[in-house]
Amino acid sequence: MSKKILVLNGSPRLKGNTATLSDQLVAGAREAGAIAEIIYLHGLDIQACDACDACQTGGKGCVIADDMQYIYPKLLSSDAIVIATPVYWYSMTAQMKLCLDRWYALESGQDFELKGKRLSLLMVYGDKDLYSSGGITVIHTLEGSCRYVGMDFDGIVHGSAMDIGDAEKDPALMGQAHRLGKSLAQPS
Repeated sequence: MSKKILVLNGSPRLKGNTATLSDQLVAGAREAGAIAEIIYLHGLDIQACDACDACQTGGKGCVIADDMQYIYPKLLSSDAIVIATPVYWYSMTAQMKLCLDRWYALESGQDFELKGKRLSLLMVYGDKDLYSSGGITVIHTLEGSCRYVGMDFDGIVHGSAMDIGDAEKDPALMGQAHRLGKSLAQPS
């Protein structure tokens, strides 16, 4: 049975470096037989969690009627989820953070509905350094989140790509994204 891979692209640029690397990852995954999909978060109606806790009582799930209702079933049916984001102001984009905050609705009782799934990171930043760019903050955030909810943090592709088209000019970075896609298509 083919693996299902969901890429959540948090960049506001539909044809930027994050999109280029996401496309490479998906190409690698499909070559290896996976079913892969990219969801562009920018432009979707994803509201902030309002801390009503309705998702934690009575098994209702999230009661906010927005585009997360479209994303939740895709998250649940995926074998691997890829967070694709540029670094903005030393962290992931606001679009990505809104989406991730709403994963709170997937925690029920003593378990998390995405437990055991693979989570990978595809990230670009403008600085030449992972630390001074703030990219390390994104990595630490996702590592901690995975530990808490029981997901497997499995694969990171990152690199400097400030201007549109920079990712395409970096064959090593493009190759890493392609190989990660192939890797995610394999049995865990």
